[in-house]
Amino acid sequence: MARNDSRDWAIEAQGLVKRFDGVTAVDGVDLRVPQGAIYGILGPNGAGKTTTLRMLLGIIDPDAGMRRVLGSERPHDMAHAIGYLPEERGLYPSMKAFEAIGFLGALRGLPQAEGRRRGRILMEKHGLGHLADRQIRQMSKGQAQQVQLLGTLVHAPQLVVFDEPFSGLDAINQGRLETMIRELAAGGTTVIFSTHVIAHAERMCDEVAIIAGGRVPFAGPVDVARDRIAPQVRLETARVEGAWRAAIPAEARCDLRSDGGAFWYFSLPDSGIEPLLRALIEGEAGILSLSIERGGLHDAFVAIAGEAVAQAMNTTQPEDAQ
Repeated sequence: MARNDSRDWAIEAQGLVKRFDGVTAVDGVDLRVPQGAIYGILGPNGAGKTTTLRMLLGIIDPDAGMRRVLGSERPHDMAHAIGYLPEERGLYPSMKAFEAIGFLGALRGLPQAEGRRRGRILMEKHGLGHLADRQIRQMSKGQAQQVQLLGTLVHAPQLVVFDEPFSGLDAINQGRLETMIRELAAGGTTVIFSTHVIAHAERMCDEVAIIAGGRVPFAGPVDVARDRIAPQVRLETARVEGAWRAAIPAEARCDLRSDGGAFWYFSLPDSGIEPLLRALIEGEAGILSLSIERGGLHDAFVAIAGEAVAQAMNTTQPEDAQ
């Protein structure tokens, strides 16, 4: 992978491969994550998302391929500048919340006293100050998750990696997490998160990588992914028959109206909207409404990864698919 000096990359990876007991979990993954971006890694459970993240962070080594994190090919050397929230979460139950945050900061090189001080400040900032002296065992699951999240950020990392961060959070806490991620990116922090819920990535991400079967069929800006799908036309006409019908694609779906008109649904022709409008007007189709909608990330995902993979995404954890 040639370096592109016109952009600064928080992460670069080429040809990452990982096998477990002869089974290939990740098969030649290429990624480039721009500094300061919100970057989503999309795919169903078992697609290779967690394995990819762990290789990028140096938790496990690839069997083949190159990775460069914050400019270093030795991820461990940059551990002090990285925050990581794993999917499997856990804190020492006897610790008080502010102590747990300080402890997690200490694991990244932050002096423990400073980490505890920052822990109280962070808890106050995020509306949890009244819980700072409460033991983890006395907190709800959601509260404990928020404490671990703050522990991921206490050392002010340049790069934050969340593995399925929205899993198990209610709608209110999902919203808070989204706000926090946007604030981090606005301050220059690079944020990477994996998810099997496409809506999260569509709302938040600048760029995404789609992982399916351990491979990456697409990596790049969300807008580029959505451009894989032609804009969708929704047309309502007062009439059903006429010479103007020739301007409507043969594969268009037609729903008849009780008053003799119809709704039409089809992809915008390559020739654009002007010839279609001209034919409808000149043919006196009786246009009642016309809208053009750009394809969503879900539609792009289906086109790139396939319907079966998209269905697996939607049924993995229904409570998150809001």
